[in-house]
Amino acid sequence: MLKAVLALGLLAGGLSVSSTITHAHGYVSSPGSRAYFGSAQGGKVNKNVGRAEWEPQSIEATKNTFTPGKLASAGVSGFEPLDTQTTDRWVKSDIATGPLSIKWTLTAQHRTSTWDYYMTKQGWDPNQPLAINNFDLIGRVDDKGTIPGATVNHTLTVPTDRKGYHVIYAVWNVFDTTNAFYQVLDVNVK
Repeated sequence: MLKAVLALGLLAGGLSVSSTITHAHGYVSSPGSRAYFGSAQGGKVNKNVGRAEWEPQSIEATKNTFTPGKLASAGVSGFEPLDTQTTDRWVKSDIATGPLSIKWTLTAQHRTSTWDYYMTKQGWDPNQPLAINNFDLIGRVDDKGTIPGATVNHTLTVPTDRKGYHVIYAVWNVFDTTNAFYQVLDVNVK
């Protein structure tokens, strides 16, 4: 009997630990990401976005999942339509160089390591699949394991040498798991 009680206790404890890992989700709502703009929350202005139509917050994969051609989906099944890359495929948000406010909407909070922001380099080819070697790191916020609120705001600096169509790659690195959340923002730098 004691063995059965201990086994049930260990099972329940293990289940509660794994549930905290799987409930943390979020997406970039301003400027809107591809996933957000394909969802009901973002007005469904991006079409044919796969699972992002119902769950823009669920692009979660192992940290540093920078598979060429699969940055937008992070290789997660059902999000592959987000990986399509052409000059005119996605709705773009108009931005300027200098300070840029980024807003994450979290459907569940989780301890955070860093928020990393990358931007396509000057001269990148917008008709080629996205690859991390075509991006520069333009910002990092270190949260040192704190739990964020339901809305997270950051200010980045858009480099002055960027003009026209660019992509910002936003990565939310979870503190106490091996996972991160990935969001691609299509922008028009004026």
